[in-house]
This record gives sequence, C-alpha cells and structure tokens, in this order.
Amino acid sequence: MTNTTKSQANSSLLDSAGSVRPGEELPVATLCEWLDKHVGGISGDPIITQYSGGASNWTYCLEFAEKSLILRRPPAGTKAKGAHDMGREYRLQNSLKKVYANVPTMLGYTDDEAIIGAEFYVMEKLNGIIPRKNMPRGLEMSKAQTAELCKAALDGLIELHNVDYKGANLSHIGKGEGYTQRQISGWINRYTKARTWNVPSAKKVMAWLENTMPDKEKICITHNDYRFDNLVLDAHDPTKIIGVLDWELATLGDPLMDLGNSLAYWVQADDDFMARNTRRQPTHLEGMMTRQQVIDYYCHKQELEAKDFAFYEVYGLFRLAGIVQQIYYRYHHKQTRNPAYKNLWVFVHYLLYRCNKVIKRYQ
Repeated sequence: MTNTTKSQANSSLLDSAGSVRPGEELPVATLCEWLDKHVGGISGDPIITQYSGGASNWTYCLEFAEKSLILRRPPAGTKAKGAHDMGREYRLQNSLKKVYANVPTMLGYTDDEAIIGAEFYVMEKLNGIIPRKNMPRGLEMSKAQTAELCKAALDGLIELHNVDYKGANLSHIGKGEGYTQRQISGWINRYTKARTWNVPSAKKVMAWLENTMPDKEKICITHNDYRFDNLVLDAHDPTKIIGVLDWELATLGDPLMDLGNSLAYWVQADDDFMARNTRRQPTHLEGMMTRQQVIDYYCHKQELEAKDFAFYEVYGLFRLAGIVQQIYYRYHHKQTRNPAYKNLWVFVHYLLYRCNKVIKRYQ
C-alpha cells in the first residue's frame, strides 16, 4: 500500500447513510428495549440514519456510543410471496459466515412485528468504502491498485462459488437442479407480463435462450447481485474486500449465470454512450478488466472453457432488461411517480440490442 493510500484512509471515504425518509422512522423505545435484551453492549438512544434506495429492503444505521449496528427490514405494503424474507436472509448469512469470511456478523432477528412494525434483523456495521458509480472523492488509486481490486472482486465471487454448501448446511436455500430452465422460463414470463407498447417483444432473444440452454449445469451458492456497489473495501487498503452485502437474492444456482448477471452491469471504458451513461459501478477505471477479460480470468481460475459463454452473457442482459421493464411498468401504469423511471423503456431497447449483438457475434 502506498503512502498516498495510507493518508487517504479517513472518515470522509467511509460509506455513510443519510436522513431517515419521512414515514420510514423507527420506534426508538421498543427497538432499544429489544436490542438491549437480544444484542446487548449498548446504552442510550442511537443516532439513526438510513441508506438511500428503498425499492427493496429498508436499511438503517444505528449509532450507539459503544458501537454501530445495521438494521434491515422489508418495505411497507404488500409484498410478493417469498420476497423480502428477513428470516431467510439472516439465517443464510449466519450459516455462510462460518465458511465465507466476508459475510457480516449477524447479531439478532425477530419476526415479532410489534417491535418496529415488521420483522427485521440486526448485523454488525462494516466500516469501509463502497465503490458506487464513482470512487469517493479524495480516493485516488493507481492502475496497478485498481487491477488488484478487480482481481480481488472476482476472486471473492470464485471463492463463494466454491463453498461447500452442503457442509455449511445450506442445501435448503434453493431448489438447485433445474435452475437454468427455471430462470429462463421465469424471466421470459416476467418480461412478457411487464411488457408495455413501447418496448420490443424480445421474441428472438427469448427463443435463442430457450434453444441454446446448456445441457449441463453446476450447482453452487450464487449471490445474484454481485456488483462493486455491494462490496465493502478496507479504508486503509482499498484493494482489499472486507465484506459482501445484500444477500436477498442468494440461492443455489449456476455459477456462470451468476457471473452473467454481474457482467450485465459491467461497463468498460470503450463502451458506447448509452452504456457509459447508465454505469453504476467504477468498472471503467484504468486497470479494470474488460468483460472478455473477466470471462477469461474466471474460467481460467475455475478450469472451464470460456468459448461458450454467449448464453450466460445474453441471459444476464435479458434478466436486467426484465428487471428494468418491471420497474418501468410500475411507472407506466402510474403505480409510482418517480421521474427517474420515465425513460427506462429506452434502456430496455438498448439491453435487448446488446442481447442481439452478442447472439450475432457468436453465430
């Protein structure tokens, strides 16, 4: 680690929460009573802040004099069956921590909605840097350091995929066998149901995915949202990863499909304007791998053939198109007024264009 990096390891680089959104406040008295009984080691009332977002689970930081905690609870309102299951997320991480060090330590869970109005769990707060669209202002990394971070991120995914999930008593977190078929049919169905008049039917992409499905699949623990903005970096050495967050979508699935999901968000420096304009993680920095280099690196480390990766690339892009279209559908039908969603239909066009581009390249 360089002296420059050492001098930058200060609180201004650490990821922090903001003000609690109106209507999403926590009842301090009942919460503190529960925390004192089930977590312990705290006193007084905490300073409560909330992390941005909110379309998925609500995440809060509770700062006590002795230590800081993270609380996660589901959003208010009706939830889809199986979604926002705090108990599952808590138990999965609690078991996985024993064999995968980068999971935060779980401290307590309750399904008693009388405490704060919903089930919730509490975990340790990892103090570090979260690489979002851009690195925090004031953090400058060399090309070599950025390359080291890129490899560390991929090595973390590879390590997860090699966890003995049976030995960790995690066989119950997903159906496993048949994952590929379920994902393809599931996302085709979701996209079709959410389609609006101003986006493509995507029938060509759907048919290609159905007809190109690999005969074999490997089953392992998959994160399904493994991106740089779900990683926590060591503030003293930002080439090192000290935590992986947001395990809501984790299941037993195919590792190459998990990598395909990650690559759908991977914007490299020479990408077109649309990709660069929608970038949400710093994969464009000098020293980061290109998508092809990511595929080659992963497959080499896992002793796999990289030449047949097109299916997984297209799957990741189509899945992301489905996610974006589901969000746009809510805006289109006035179920949300968020102006940020107004032009998402254009991004759906772009993602399907990327799907067809990959298909054409490998034909």
